[in-house]
Amino acid sequence: MSQTPAIEAEGLVKNYGKTKALAGFDLAVPAGTVYGLLGPNGAGKTTAVRVFATLLSPDGGRAQVLGHDVATEADAVRRQIGLTGQYAALDEYLTGRANLIMIGQLSRLTAAAARRRADEMLEQFSLTEAAGRAVKTYSGGMRRRLDLAASLIGYPAVLFLDEPTTGLDPNARAMTWEIVRELANSGTTLLLTTQYLDEADQLAGRIAVIDGGTVIAEGTPDQLKSSLGGEHLDIALAAGADVEAAIIAVKPFAAGGIQPDEEGRRLSVPVAAAEGLTTQVVRALDQAGVPVNDVTMERASLDDVFLALTGHKTSDDSERSEAA
Repeated sequence: MSQTPAIEAEGLVKNYGKTKALAGFDLAVPAGTVYGLLGPNGAGKTTAVRVFATLLSPDGGRAQVLGHDVATEADAVRRQIGLTGQYAALDEYLTGRANLIMIGQLSRLTAAAARRRADEMLEQFSLTEAAGRAVKTYSGGMRRRLDLAASLIGYPAVLFLDEPTTGLDPNARAMTWEIVRELANSGTTLLLTTQYLDEADQLAGRIAVIDGGTVIAEGTPDQLKSSLGGEHLDIALAAGADVEAAIIAVKPFAAGGIQPDEEGRRLSVPVAAAEGLTTQVVRALDQAGVPVNDVTMERASLDDVFLALTGHKTSDDSERSEAA
């Protein structure tokens, strides 16, 4: 694998009037990997993708794709990338096949090669039966699949996926995940922005969390989760259980502060995982006369990481909008 990043940004700045969409954004994406870019709405994810894809000019810093500067070598960048945006960029009055053939020819394929490639993509995305219909008759999920197919027509070395599974049903989403994995295995570099944290967890080898136009954390999914202290025990107390007695009983096992919920019915106990730990905790609670309904070991999720780093969950940010 090449040591030179396939996608790189240093001190990238992009302003919309007084709003700083990117404020010293740094990124290095290794070639042939799936790299996740997470952040709340308005954090700068889409702006970064548009700069990398040469759709926006940066106001400061620099960005390169496959060694080509996005500002001074835009044509060279465009010849080697594909982009799937949040909204399908398709001609609604053309058929699905006609859209793909047109995009293939714009990607410098011959007419015959564009037709062959269009048929391959239609089959791969289960759109063959709808290929002869106008796109305006497609469902939202079908449009998303066609848009993803269009981004792959020109055999891009780098593919930008800006929330690619928005609007897809579970089956289509799973199919897209499999295609992403196949592309990465074939050597394609993929930069993925998503609001689905499980999607980033499943697909991305490394993740950058962006907020306020800057990267605030970066690492593998496991590294980001471990940064929150690893595992914790979730203890569901039985009705009428003595919360204080429960806290005293489990304190010897805790690796940090014990957090009861507002109702005093559950305890979250950070722990260092060890063989038989759950059994030991249950025994200690029983000896203290504290009845419990359940004790489970849980690991920090990307949701926990996201909340800890940005102060909000992805679902809480619907009112924030990113500059177009």
